[in-house]
Amino acid sequence: QVQLIESGGGLVQAGGSLRLSCAASGRTFSSFAMGWLRQAPGKERELVAAISGGGVITPYADSVKGRFTVSRDNAKNMVYLEMNSMKPEDTAIYFCATYRGAYRVPTPDLYEYTYWGQGTQVTVSS
Repeated sequence: QVQLIESGGGLVQAGGSLRLSCAASGRTFSSFAMGWLRQAPGKERELVAAISGGGVITPYADSVKGRFTVSRDNAKNMVYLEMNSMKPEDTAIYFCATYRGAYRVPTPDLYEYTYWGQGTQVTVSS
C-alpha cells in the first residue's frame, strides 16, 4: 500500500510562489512515475505535471508551462511542485499521485494514476 501526503498549500497573491511537497511511503518509490494533478471548483481534474522515476518530465499542461516545475528526490521519497507567477486560475486542490506500473514514462491519462494523496488547497487571490 502506498501512502502519499501533500503539504505546502495555502493562500498566495497573484504573482506569488508556492512549493508543494509530496511525501511517499514505500521502498520502490524510485521505480514509479509521479504526477501532480489539480481540481478546481466546477472543473474536471487535470494533470499539471508528471515525472518518471528516473526524472523524465512529461510536458506540462499548457496552462502552467513556464511557471511550474516538477522535481523529485528519490533518496527522500519526495516529489515537489514549484509554482511561480501564480494566477487566480491556479486556485484548486492539488494532489500527488502514483502512475500505474513501474519504470514507465507518465502520460496525461488520468486513469493511469492509481494511488492519490488527500490533496492540499491552493488559493491565489487577485
